[in-house]
Amino acid sequence: MPEITTNKKRGFWHELAKNKVLYLMFLPVAIYYLVFAYLPMTGIVMAFKEFNYRNGIWFSPWNGVKNFEFFFKSGKAWLVTQNTILYNLAFLTCYTIISILVAIFIAEMKGKYLKKVAQSAMFLPYFISWVVGAAMVNNFFNYDYGIFNIALKAFGLPPIDIYSNPSYWYILLPLLYLWKWVGFGSVLYLAAIMGIDQECYEAATIDGASSFQKIYHITLPLLRPTMVILVLLGLGRIMRGEFDMFFQLIGNNGILIDSTDIIDTLVFRSVVVTNDFGMAAAAGLYQSALCFIIILTANALVRKFEKDYALF
Repeated sequence: MPEITTNKKRGFWHELAKNKVLYLMFLPVAIYYLVFAYLPMTGIVMAFKEFNYRNGIWFSPWNGVKNFEFFFKSGKAWLVTQNTILYNLAFLTCYTIISILVAIFIAEMKGKYLKKVAQSAMFLPYFISWVVGAAMVNNFFNYDYGIFNIALKAFGLPPIDIYSNPSYWYILLPLLYLWKWVGFGSVLYLAAIMGIDQECYEAATIDGASSFQKIYHITLPLLRPTMVILVLLGLGRIMRGEFDMFFQLIGNNGILIDSTDIIDTLVFRSVVVTNDFGMAAAAGLYQSALCFIIILTANALVRKFEKDYALF
């Protein structure tokens, strides 16, 4: 009789021995996230404690949900939540649309060197710190010696003071966010465009399709999976503001604080200015919980209508 072999379920150690090189390559990443992402999560307990330096994190007295009560009764909870969501929605919408347009524009360029120069110029701001960016904005819009205001005065127009008028920042912040991140986003979408089968475009050309028709009927539909995944990842950070940008550009400007205050800057002030670690931890936990709920909801909606595009 022929020998019958059965497929036994292999254990973890067999999998580790089989792919030891791959697991060894993954080990530094696992250690990094364990040390800097998972171990700090133990600090969540501070949200439920009345922290003091003498007793430290683990031995400070418990105070239940009083930190959350203080956060919501302070009058700041709804304000910073609203600002964080609205700013990030504006950032995500503008970033997605402009990144796709820039990627298509670069992909349609005919000159090889012009394409490289355009891509490098768009990507350069990604490497510029917000500290430098804030200095550039100040030199450009400063009320007394800013380039923009000097030009306005030269034409007989009154100068503008962006640091005492919150309405300007509703436009400036999205524009500055685009300046910083569109180059990075366009690279992601450009990579997706380069992966599209060129035979699709060749067939469309033979059928007499124009460049705009090829973009509308080929490029945009095939970019849809990439766009959905990047939007889902962006929604996962919808409650996490660009702290560096807001802090460096706005700082502690009391005139602008109600219009530009987000959860991240509130947490920073709670720790650095008032030393209220418990309320800061409560606000951070609230922020993380909302991020988790939003990404689960968004992924469930995508999974319902386009199962193949869902993250999980």
